[in-house]
Amino acid sequence: MKFTSLRASFIAFLLLTLAACSPKPEFKNIDITGGTAFGKDFSLLDSDGKVRTLADFKGKVVVMFFGYTQCPDVCPTTLTEMQQVTALLGPKADKVQVLFVTVDPERDTAAILKQYVPAFDKRFLGLRPADEASLEKVAKDFKIYYRKVPGTSPGSYTMDHTAGSYAFDPEGRLRLYIKHAQGPETLAHDLNELLK
Repeated sequence: MKFTSLRASFIAFLLLTLAACSPKPEFKNIDITGGTAFGKDFSLLDSDGKVRTLADFKGKVVVMFFGYTQCPDVCPTTLTEMQQVTALLGPKADKVQVLFVTVDPERDTAAILKQYVPAFDKRFLGLRPADEASLEKVAKDFKIYYRKVPGTSPGSYTMDHTAGSYAFDPEGRLRLYIKHAQGPETLAHDLNELLK
């Protein structure tokens, strides 16, 4: 009986020692692991009209970016960079889900998102809020900024918006704020850490 108790104590000690020795990931982006009171979930429509939530992507690293399809620079640059990241990840890229969330649902219809987003990578998915209230909610939940900037005609406006992205681990926990335009190698490194 005493031997069993001693053995159990020794095993518990070993497990604690191993847990203490497991290295913390060294991210190149901003680690927001734990304590985040935002970005817990979302409820958005895909281009087929299906409601999507974070639970739909459990088991994958999720990279979530807010933008719009008529964006002249930040959005295509980010999606191109993510395309390069998936190439660097090789077969691991199948365990990464890139989500492009429009902040311009007025112009970014389901049909436009279905054509635009997968043009960068067929695995990328475009999402849109059902209405203005849904857009306001997801923007507030993820602490992102967006604002319509009037153009010369009613349909020629642009959208100012947050340029960074978020990354969730395979368990659906928000882990990283990804700064814009760091180069694919930096992001591939961080996604590899999340995939471990």
